[in-house]
Amino acid sequence: MEVFVAAIDAGSFAKAAEALELSAVMVGKHIRGLEKALGARLLERTTRRHALTEIGAAYLERCRDVLASVRTADGVAESLRALPQGTLRVTAPVAYGAHRLMPVIARYMAAHPQVQVELNLNDRVVDLAEEGFDCGIRSGAAVEDRLIARPLARSPMFAVASPAFVTRHGMPAHPSDLEALPLLAFAAWGPNHSWRFTRGAETVRVPVRGPLVTNNGQALLTAALAGVGVIVQADPLLTPALDAGQVVRLLADWDLPARDVHIVRLPEARPSAKLRSFVDFVVERLG
Repeated sequence: MEVFVAAIDAGSFAKAAEALELSAVMVGKHIRGLEKALGARLLERTTRRHALTEIGAAYLERCRDVLASVRTADGVAESLRALPQGTLRVTAPVAYGAHRLMPVIARYMAAHPQVQVELNLNDRVVDLAEEGFDCGIRSGAAVEDRLIARPLARSPMFAVASPAFVTRHGMPAHPSDLEALPLLAFAAWGPNHSWRFTRGAETVRVPVRGPLVTNNGQALLTAALAGVGVIVQADPLLTPALDAGQVVRLLADWDLPARDVHIVRLPEARPSAKLRSFVDFVVERLG
């Protein structure tokens, strides 16, 4: 259609070819191909000039309308790339999303009022492409090679229990003391999991065996608050409870492995403005 319109506007195949940076032969092939697809002649060809047929004249006007619509659509797409706008779908682990990411999202939306954020929180590994998410937070889990990942600050892990639990069972002095206590497990860690405590060159592994296994960190914290047992979780979940005195950190002179955290997205060559600006915003504040 573009070649056909250019040929009419230029007055000849040769001039259209020059404008389109094609050969005159290729211009002719484009128009003959268009006529073949339509099953009708668009031009009456003479040795001196090309004149529009009746069908050609009517088709020319529709081509102009179609090409104008294409340019409008291209402009819309380009504006969406340039200006953050539209709906951004984000997924994150429950505790991290609620306590770390949500305050950042609030500031992002204030800075970009034309973006609406849909935040989905769960503790499973989400397939961004299959479930239609623009980006996500990965905590602990290995990041697939097909994703673009940018690191955020690592999340330290703590062992905690309620003050009433510590009063009843005593404060453990060594990680091995935990083996006599009810230890509550996070289902994502899988069976036969153990907590690895380090202090200097010393490493102690404590098998996690206890009365409760759950797939939700907030549920683990609720159980700990009720005095059911000892839990190990990351600081986004535990810091508010620690600051409020609702739980007590155990074995504070020992370290547990910190959890890697990344913000991930699919490998688009030209990510939208909303996605690009959001990822940069999160990395700047949580990186």
